[in-house]
Amino acid sequence: MSEGFPLLILAFGTIGGLWFIAAAARKQVADLKGDPRRSSLIHDHGGAPRPNMPGTEH
Repeated sequence: MSEGFPLLILAFGTIGGLWFIAAAARKQVADLKGDPRRSSLIHDHGGAPRPNMPGTEH
């Protein structure tokens, strides 16, 4: 076995583990979509934009 082989396994294992954690987090957010237990920040996100403040027109 070459010296770089275990390092390659560790690198791919780390990337795979991070991908799994990210996928689990996305699934958790998707499952809570429309759930009344969601926080108001997430629940109200994506609404109509706020009007411009006076004097900020370009």
